[in-house]
Amino acid sequence: MRNERAAAVKIEYKPPVDAGRLSLHHLAITVVDLARAERFYAGVLGLPVERRWADAAGAPRSIWLGLGAGAFLAVERFGGDAGARVVDRPGWHCVALGIDASARASWRGRLAEAGFPVERESDFTLYVRDPEQNLVALSHYPDAG
Repeated sequence: MRNERAAAVKIEYKPPVDAGRLSLHHLAITVVDLARAERFYAGVLGLPVERRWADAAGAPRSIWLGLGAGAFLAVERFGGDAGARVVDRPGWHCVALGIDASARASWRGRLAEAGFPVERESDFTLYVRDPEQNLVALSHYPDAG
């Protein structure tokens, strides 16, 4: 049965200013264990460390990892009470990084070997949890695997 209300509706969006096209500048994620997160994102995923930041006392506060095209992933030390983490709630779903379709099996093996097995997958994407249970996707959409 066709849902008549689900038909596409064309909406005209107009930017508030003539600012040009938006692009990704950076994504930021907070973590309790900065060193462990670096081992995952730089060590396992191979993202290059572009910059390190320290707090006023000189302790590591943030690591910026290159994502290409000038964008970066800012991995920030969380300073509050982490408490129990809720992973299935509205909000950002995952950080999706691009891979070549031909490398899918290699990525699956690399992740498993490093102790981060694929949690689920689609025809185009592998999903894995980082050390702090944030969802990371490795996708080769729209290229078939």
